[in-house]
Amino acid sequence: MGVQQRIPPLLARQIGFAHRGARAHVQENTLEAFALAQRLGANGLESDVWITQDGVCVLDHDGVVKRKLRSRPISEFERNALPDWIPTVSDLIEMGDNDANISLDVKDIRAMPELVKLLLSQQNSSQYWLCHPDLQFLQQWVGRVGDIHLVHSTRLTAMKFGPERHAATLLEAGVHCVNMPFPDWNGGLVALFHRFNIFAFGWNLQYPEVIRSGLLMGLDGVFSDWSDRLADEMQRVNPL
Repeated sequence: MGVQQRIPPLLARQIGFAHRGARAHVQENTLEAFALAQRLGANGLESDVWITQDGVCVLDHDGVVKRKLRSRPISEFERNALPDWIPTVSDLIEMGDNDANISLDVKDIRAMPELVKLLLSQQNSSQYWLCHPDLQFLQQWVGRVGDIHLVHSTRLTAMKFGPERHAATLLEAGVHCVNMPFPDWNGGLVALFHRFNIFAFGWNLQYPEVIRSGLLMGLDGVFSDWSDRLADEMQRVNPL
């Protein structure tokens, strides 16, 4: 078997996103998980955003608070009524490294105005990546988010007219990043999107050899539950 050749990414420094923090080691989407991910060497953090009844952007995967009798959506709670382990976006920003990239999946689109306002108030808004599967929704925010990156989360099978047409559509729409599950990617597809100056992200890379393959094929960002594996493979592919 031949050695996989490295394809250069568009980003000067590839991003290893800790998916929901270091969720392979501790409870996901907690400040503990995000802090551990950074200690283990991840240079990016990922989570999902919802908004509370009183307009606070918080981080959780499912967007519900589970009680003994029934579950209720986060949108029905004020911030102070949520469980202590659910952090706010502000909490994450305050505890993160100044140069850490943060990818946020906007699960409740009602959170977008407050989220954008919050991120634009930070010193370096270019370190934030806002993901959503609805391209039309993302287009509504083009030109309104400063240096924040808009990311189209999709799958190869959803590209009705093929990846080249989709890359051209993203470029025309002003959305400059696409995020797909890793099995959808190959080096040729990464090169295709890069040709249109579209950043390429891949998610669900869990094993060292898979993470290494994604980095070598030129993905600009990779998402994993294993922050230690991310850090090891990024150092292997991009030695300082």
